[in-house]
Amino acid sequence: MRGRTYDEIAVGDKASFSKTVTESDIHSFSAMTADFNPIHVDEVYALGSSLGKKMGGRIAQGMLSASLFSTLVGMYIPGKGALYVSQSCNFKRPVKIGDTLRAECEVTEKLEKNRIRMATRCVNQRGEIVVEGEAVAIAAKNVEDVL
Repeated sequence: MRGRTYDEIAVGDKASFSKTVTESDIHSFSAMTADFNPIHVDEVYALGSSLGKKMGGRIAQGMLSASLFSTLVGMYIPGKGALYVSQSCNFKRPVKIGDTLRAECEVTEKLEKNRIRMATRCVNQRGEIVVEGEAVAIAAKNVEDVL
């Protein structure tokens, strides 16, 4: 997939993609980050804890959902040749195994030094926002860097 240069990006540009969260995703994310909090990996613990009871059992790591924003930056807007600079996150709802998330971004501002600001959010299959925030990325300046 070809990325876009800073000059090719406009305020209002949008991108999205969807991913269903699996048991394997949660365990892989735990292994990668060393986050083995039992609320994520132990159903018996989760169902016995007050938080887990409230959430209906295990939940995915919040950062697993937020990490989908990295796919938007690296593969869609700006895409190839981009460099992620910052991401804020506000976690709104839990994500369960089997939830399908749609990660979305919209360019809200073009900044100096080839930087773009984007509104970001993940929405579940029920249309509920599970995480939202704001990202800043550096877009490639030259076409050769996005091919």
